[in-house]
Amino acid sequence: MEFDLIELIRRHCAQPRDDVRIGIGDDAAVLAPPPGQELAVAIDTLVEGVHFPRGTAPADVGWKALAVNLSDLAAMGASPAWALLALTLPTADADFVEGFVEGFVRLARPLRLALVGGDTTRGPLAISVAVHGFVPPGQALVRAGARVGDAVLITGTLGDAAAGLHALQHPVREDDGRAGLRDFLIERLNRPTPRLAVGTALRGQATACVDVSDGLLADLGHICTASGVAAEIEAALLPRSSALLELHDETSALHFALSGGDDYELCFTVPAGRVAEVQAGLARLGCGATKIGRIVEGDGVRVRGADGAWLAAGRPGWEHFA
Repeated sequence: MEFDLIELIRRHCAQPRDDVRIGIGDDAAVLAPPPGQELAVAIDTLVEGVHFPRGTAPADVGWKALAVNLSDLAAMGASPAWALLALTLPTADADFVEGFVEGFVRLARPLRLALVGGDTTRGPLAISVAVHGFVPPGQALVRAGARVGDAVLITGTLGDAAAGLHALQHPVREDDGRAGLRDFLIERLNRPTPRLAVGTALRGQATACVDVSDGLLADLGHICTASGVAAEIEAALLPRSSALLELHDETSALHFALSGGDDYELCFTVPAGRVAEVQAGLARLGCGATKIGRIVEGDGVRVRGADGAWLAAGRPGWEHFA
């Protein structure tokens, strides 16, 4: 059955690329990075009940397992090329694998991302994906580089995924006419959009960049730590979807936006004088970017409320071993 599953995966995920000399079917892949490019590599593991709720549709699991890794490449300004997949299953469930690869391929195929190898094994449901991408020498985006006076920007909207998880954990028993809003938030949780075009557009423009996986406060905090600076955020400027604001009061919506995580938007810094130019460039790509604060001297992240007072520090975001 293991080899049947491998063949099923290979058949669905085949993606011809000239730089794949040997793909699935041998003990290792043989790959040929293009000359004049550096290789960016990222890996993430998703565990059922931790990174996605039990009962999540297999196609959604497949999409998200790839998307969260592609988001890491986006945060580095890299263009994706290859992936490895390690799939751990309680049983040799061909139906699950069929659905999983459907979601995986739906995201991979338009990007011409080739699955070049991996492994299947028995155990609690977990998925590890490693992605490889290319970036011109010296142009990778990093967390260390934010400077005092830089503006802090965020793509898309914040808090949707956390609110989607809340919707799954607190189902509504009676139809209140807002099911479509909850479905939108759940879709943002299950099928995040990796901001790959934004990442490549920010090469040479952003001074620092990170993807928001664990929550804005936590991930912007990583930029601050790596850069030796602090950040001041204006709560009133945080971009939040109409679905989030219609379903939740201001306190809850703000909490989701600051600490919820799983949105996989890009948070980045640029010189203050280039904000309008960068925003206009990203708008042409179909992705908005909102200025939410600035980089200052010190350490950590502070949030100013709508009344001008600093908000009390809470839990910054998701921690695996908290």
